[in-house]
Amino acid sequence: MELRQEQRQHIDTLVRLSEGQAIGLGGCREVIRRSWERCVGEYRLDPGRPRPVRVLTQQAINEHRESVDELLHVARAGVDQLFAQVAPLGYVLLLTDRRGITVEFRGQRDQDQALRRAGLYLGADWDERYAGTCAVGTCIHDAHAITCHHQEHFDATHISLTCTAAPITDPQGQVIAVLDISALQSPRAHESQNFGLPLVTLYARMIEDAYFLHRYRDCLILRFDTDREFVHLNGRGLIAIEEDGSVIAANGEGRALIDTHLRRWPPWSPGWVPSATQLFDCEISDLLGLPAANDDQLRAFRVRANDTTCFITLIEPRGRHLVTRSMPPSPAPVPALDRLASDDPAMYRVLKLARRLRNESVSVLITGETGTGKEVLARSLHDSGTRAEGPFVAVNCAAIPESLIESELFGYLPGAFTGGRSKGMRGLIQQADGGTLFLDEIGDMPLSLQTRLLRVLAEREVMPLGAERAVRVDIRVITATHCEMTELIANGRFREDLYYRLNGAQLRLPALRERADKHYVIRSVYDSLVADRGADIRLRADAMSALLAYAWPGNIRQLKNALNFALATVDGDEITVHDLPEECQGGLAGVPQILEQAPQAPATDAGRSLHALLQEASWNISLVARQLGVSRPTVYRRMRRHGLVPPNQREASSGQRG
Repeated sequence: MELRQEQRQHIDTLVRLSEGQAIGLGGCREVIRRSWERCVGEYRLDPGRPRPVRVLTQQAINEHRESVDELLHVARAGVDQLFAQVAPLGYVLLLTDRRGITVEFRGQRDQDQALRRAGLYLGADWDERYAGTCAVGTCIHDAHAITCHHQEHFDATHISLTCTAAPITDPQGQVIAVLDISALQSPRAHESQNFGLPLVTLYARMIEDAYFLHRYRDCLILRFDTDREFVHLNGRGLIAIEEDGSVIAANGEGRALIDTHLRRWPPWSPGWVPSATQLFDCEISDLLGLPAANDDQLRAFRVRANDTTCFITLIEPRGRHLVTRSMPPSPAPVPALDRLASDDPAMYRVLKLARRLRNESVSVLITGETGTGKEVLARSLHDSGTRAEGPFVAVNCAAIPESLIESELFGYLPGAFTGGRSKGMRGLIQQADGGTLFLDEIGDMPLSLQTRLLRVLAEREVMPLGAERAVRVDIRVITATHCEMTELIANGRFREDLYYRLNGAQLRLPALRERADKHYVIRSVYDSLVADRGADIRLRADAMSALLAYAWPGNIRQLKNALNFALATVDGDEITVHDLPEECQGGLAGVPQILEQAPQAPATDAGRSLHALLQEASWNISLVARQLGVSRPTVYRRMRRHGLVPPNQREASSGQRG
């Protein structure tokens, strides 16, 4: 075989490597360098004697195909789809077994002879021990996806090829096959192949998951992903389980989750595998009940190992019904609490505890950032419990002046102090008799009153100002704060004994940005506001996307304000992203600034009409608003939508840039 100049140079480089000479491999990737060293050191391949392509006999090919017959059956659809994508680019497709023998092939018939000579054909042997460094063989050895491009191949006869391969593993993580795309010719730059690695890896995982689902088709399978929208379509994690939650097997993503769990909680005995209820913060009834959990048969759960949230669905075997006799009955609905959340794991734990506490007299401390809905939860606890018929008295300790909070809370008799009501006043604590007293922002209560409140809690009686005898009260106390109470205690700003009186049970509300059910919260708040207005205004998808993407530092309170603003200023029967407050518009909020740098004529008829009105009114926004019969914010919003910037702002912007 006559060698080309570049082939001779390649052989010379590898010969010097085999002879132990120092050669310039600075630009060589580490994975390729290690493979070259295996070829010359472990396999004793002679780079000066390129090997001919080795293709097995038809009988041997059939034997290899039979050994992976089940995999070939489920892989065929993925193979055909991938080949349909890469064939127009000049690539062929190979599926090999764990030994590197090509057991499935897709290629162009007009290149048949050239492909055979290159070894890109059915039955070709791409084991690294025979073919040297190559995508398939090196992928099998390292169990990682790889691109082997041109001179990265060991054998000089392969250096015109570019090949990208990804492993397909069994449920134990062992490589059982390799998916590869290769081309006879391609651009020299390695970057030209960047598209191939993620594409082949994606299809390898799809085939791997299809094989897993086929192999464990008679088992219960949990499918999970961090994104709700992708679980049914292409959920990354698969875990086969018994009906008691014991793990039978898992795909790559599932095994990674198990490994993370075992790193955090090392097992007492080798081979021990955590159950599904140990991997996820749930009970087995939660998992077995997934088919009836929601309309989409999904629920969010907390991953114990890393405190992240994932969404899970349950795939049931065909023709098999779950054994439900051991499952506890579903808890009775509690509407006042149930409506506060959908399937956020943190809220699920909060509401699960709240259901147990709703009929108890134990004091409850609700914590969470400002605006997370602490008073709403407190009122729901009251409304769902045995005190629902009694009063719910809410007191914001931060909103009442310190000089008045004592009289407001404890009340006073006539003449107790100058300026008081002539008939005196029953304090808020007495007003809550028979019901619930909710003390919001309890961390802001003055120290002098903390002692008196402690006595109320201890003795269940209140002493109004000017009174000589205490009054008995029957109250349940719920408190709330956004502060870290232990810090207040350490700084001497809050009594430790009072804290333990108030903290009979603690409910910690998550921030809105952390909740997995943000869509439910947004829709619930919006529907409530629309119902209060008696309006029929639609929330368009782009507005919902912006609301979901926003971080909400002010939580649900800020969300409510933003939606109220949009409803108050919207022009029409639907709210778009442009109708939201600017801080909620995401990347679109910066569009006006971009347009200021390069003003353009409005592209739409509406934009041109508005532009003409503004010019006629000398950019007097108030005048244009009156002419159109809309508010000034609506005019500004339409200006942003059409990229209309007043001349004075354009000049100011130009001056700043200058």
